Amino acid sequence: MLQVAEKVDSYRLEFERAEQDDARARPQWIHHIRTAAFDRFVELGFPTTRLEEWKYTNVAPIAKTPLRRAGQAWGTLPIESIEPFTLEKSACAQLVFVNGHYSPELSCFGKLPDGVVVSSLATVLTGNPASVEPYLARYAGYRDHAFVALNTAFMEDGAFISIPQDTILEAPIHLLFISVPRCESAVDTGGSGTVSYPRVLIVAGSHSQGQVIESYVGVSRGVYCTNAVTEIIGGENAAIDYYKVQRESEDAFHVATVQATVGRGGTFSSHAIDLGGVLVRNNLDVALDGEGAECALEGLYMAAGRQHVDNHTRIDHAQPHCSSRQLYKGILDGESRGVFNGKIVVRTAAEKTDARQVNKNLLLSEDAVIDSKPQLEIFNNDVKCTHGTTIGQHDQDAIFYLRSRGIDPAATRSLLTYAFASELLSRIKVGPIRAGLEALLLARLGNGSMSEGRP
Repeated sequence: MLQVAEKVDSYRLEFERAEQDDARARPQWIHHIRTAAFDRFVELGFPTTRLEEWKYTNVAPIAKTPLRRAGQAWGTLPIESIEPFTLEKSACAQLVFVNGHYSPELSCFGKLPDGVVVSSLATVLTGNPASVEPYLARYAGYRDHAFVALNTAFMEDGAFISIPQDTILEAPIHLLFISVPRCESAVDTGGSGTVSYPRVLIVAGSHSQGQVIESYVGVSRGVYCTNAVTEIIGGENAAIDYYKVQRESEDAFHVATVQATVGRGGTFSSHAIDLGGVLVRNNLDVALDGEGAECALEGLYMAAGRQHVDNHTRIDHAQPHCSSRQLYKGILDGESRGVFNGKIVVRTAAEKTDARQVNKNLLLSEDAVIDSKPQLEIFNNDVKCTHGTTIGQHDQDAIFYLRSRGIDPAATRSLLTYAFASELLSRIKVGPIRAGLEALLLARLGNGSMSEGRP
């Protein structure tokens, strides 16, 4: 297997350019963080399959492709072109980013409760950097994660959301990240592509509630990479409902890291949907950092052709009386490959932990592959922890039942696949998101093939 060479010369040149561009626009502490992060990336290099955490995912295609920062000049889009992806009528605020840069002309704001901040990160870093200094790059550690280090080194824009204590958002906040490739193939650009580094920071005060949706979309074919990092900090008894919908184009690379910290009595729910991209890696790390904290992680990944989708989750039970639930489902067709690695860590002080983890996978072809690895690390005896994995094809009794009632083979396959996915889709609370995903799934299954209707 081709391994990733630790060559960062091109990134060093890009980093020097980025530092020159931002020399006067950013506070000094940002430059210190970015420089330290880039130095750490140089030390780490890109991960290889020799590392246990990357055993089943080879990022050589990303490392080998010359990637240049996507500039704002490539970010010109008519508003009509993004309408299929927007939630303008349902969201209290919708921030749109094109190639990682905030687009005010495509964004919209409704009435926000007093004290709520929804802003581009670039605006905050130039206008009120003190408001993010205690949080930004303090939770998503870059010391051990090369892609987090790379994002931190190049972070310049993204979103900042602050919900004050005792504040309840009645409608979701939508962050829409749109990628516009330079050309339709790497051949057209001499083998190079573009890369964006979205950074999202969400801070929810004690007893606050809010829904945040992150959507990642590619509007045309082309080689590009999205390297995104999201930090979520929930205060005491805060409730955060977080959605991430990934619909990158079929030639895209997508690497995303979400670090959530849940305070005493707080709740965090995550709903992750992966549909696009040729090579996808998601890292979701949740720290239950206060007594009685809870989290629920749900994910649905669908792949076809030669797509590769890797989901890594880690829940750190650091305090007593915390609970966690995980349910991830995969639907794999063609020669696609899925990876699920879910780790539950129960620390010595975390007595009365209640943790459950399930990964279910449906293989629609003989060439599809899934690598599933649930893990438990338990350092306290007074706990309840379970995990399980299922891998299989359509139930033959169900197939016989539907066929005996005159339903043709393609429709039978589509119905059973939709039923497998609907358990998770039905739990999505945001109506337009749920309806859009249901319609998209039905379109992809219309001819009994997951390859149909790919984003």
